[in-house]
Amino acid sequence: MSKSIIRSDENDIRYGLRALQTCVHALAVENGWYEPAKSVAEAIALMHSELSEALEEHRNAGKPHVYEGEDGKPEGLGIEFADCVIRILDTCEFLGIDLGAAIVAKHKFNQTRPHRHGGKRL
Repeated sequence: MSKSIIRSDENDIRYGLRALQTCVHALAVENGWYEPAKSVAEAIALMHSELSEALEEHRNAGKPHVYEGEDGKPEGLGIEFADCVIRILDTCEFLGIDLGAAIVAKHKFNQTRPHRHGGKRL
């Protein structure tokens, strides 16, 4: 598999994520989640809580990655990952961070790294 996943689609990735983070943040503001505005530390803690919920979903062996809960709410590992990404997109828009540009830049740098760089096992 090639390391060069992002090439000609770079602008599509950047602008698609930019549009999504704008939309996600607008909904958060509309729903009152910025009354008052969150601190960066609080936003990061909320991202972490979504990953903790993802871990709990993973521990519940036998459940599909996405399923409908009793009240019709989507549940599962994929949903918790989505919740984390949504919180990240929201926070990036609030802080004026172009997440798509950051992902493209980091991916390009990662392409220059050797196999299993750093020698860490986990």
